[in-house]
Amino acid sequence: MIDGKTRFAPSPTGLIHLGNARTALFNRLFGKTFLLRIEDTDRRRCRPEFVAALFEDLRWLELDWDEGPASPRPDRYFQSRRADLYARYYARLEHEGLAYPCFCSVEELAAAREAFRRQGKPPRYPGTCARLTADEIRTRLDQGLRPTLRFRVPKGKAVVFEDLIRGRQCFATDDIGDFIIRRADDTPAFLFCNAVDDALMGVTHVLRGEDHLANTPRQLLILEALDLPAPRYGHLALILGADGTPLSKRNGSRSIQELRRQGYLPAAVLNFLARLGHPYPEDRLYSLEELASGFQLQRLNKSPARFDPAQLDHWQKIAVRRSDDATLWQWLDDETRSRIPEKRRRDFLDLVRNNWSFPNEAERWAAILFTDRLEPDEEARRVLAQTDRQWFQHALAAARRHPTDYRAFLTELKTTTGVKGKKLFQPLRAALTGRLNGPELERVYALLGPDRIQTRLSHWT
Repeated sequence: MIDGKTRFAPSPTGLIHLGNARTALFNRLFGKTFLLRIEDTDRRRCRPEFVAALFEDLRWLELDWDEGPASPRPDRYFQSRRADLYARYYARLEHEGLAYPCFCSVEELAAAREAFRRQGKPPRYPGTCARLTADEIRTRLDQGLRPTLRFRVPKGKAVVFEDLIRGRQCFATDDIGDFIIRRADDTPAFLFCNAVDDALMGVTHVLRGEDHLANTPRQLLILEALDLPAPRYGHLALILGADGTPLSKRNGSRSIQELRRQGYLPAAVLNFLARLGHPYPEDRLYSLEELASGFQLQRLNKSPARFDPAQLDHWQKIAVRRSDDATLWQWLDDETRSRIPEKRRRDFLDLVRNNWSFPNEAERWAAILFTDRLEPDEEARRVLAQTDRQWFQHALAAARRHPTDYRAFLTELKTTTGVKGKKLFQPLRAALTGRLNGPELERVYALLGPDRIQTRLSHWT
């Protein structure tokens, strides 16, 4: 952890997913002060319900922010409420000749990009409007044309910076071209307000996806032109799906809200994400403080990380095992909790902790153990049909003689039936639970109770 300020600055155009959450986590682990900023300048796509969901997701993950919307000055952290501030910086750039209005149409820009491609050059703006006179600009404005505002990139220079993860980076300004910093609807472009706000909010270090690498020289040029301090940037390798393409909904990515709905625990998600591109020495569940203590930039992989759902489930299993009774009880569904007798709560939670990873599994077994309705699955029915009725008569007699002593019950059943192994346990498990797999039968025997055990065995006699 460095003695500096990092930030997470999402655009609320949808629910945050695993890639967003990893970026937030790495910034939270790396900086002593963690800032949250809402970049909501896209009037068409940004929605308040996504902002609310973002807050809920971050708090669920325990990624609380030190500065952000819940502060005494919340407006400061919503870009949509900072238009006057951006306008002053735009006016300054225009006054100094470092920005100019651009009236080029979408079709003209597309044709220019294609011309560069045919020449084997990277597409960039050719500077069509860079030389317009004041009269030409006024004429176009009088015609009702609404221009974008472009930053005038200096010619023949190099933008050099030391990436926190990738080392020295160098970009030629002649390959960049003049770029848009304000849209035609007067809203600020990401490149501009993102850089300005980082400087004004004292952000010292930025960890973000490698898809932003090409944005960094542009933002450094903006900050230099405005005499504003620049943070140090580090660009994280992307997360890939199992098919080797960038992680998306199509190949496995899920929103944090969806994971929460499925019953994943915050500790499982955090420990999974922390290891996506950053190794830790021990394969154990770390607290957030331990993750921060062990986080080091030099350990970050420069190659993409692979999303493995089996690894996420691995951490979920460990997180459930490590959870205390209070956490597990709240984690269960309302319907599950309503089924469990108070005197059986602790025993059932021990069963959950050692056997299942998700609330729906616990609900299925709560219904098996604490309701009178039992529907054996296909495999259990097959075993039950193949078992002699006399076997169940012996089992019922043993259960009546040993209603609370499973081991005595089992010893008698082995003696009277003369069977052991699968031929003993499969019919017993099938009759008591309707399944051939599940928790230890001794625990099941205790939780079912004498009445329910005898009722289920007598059904097959």
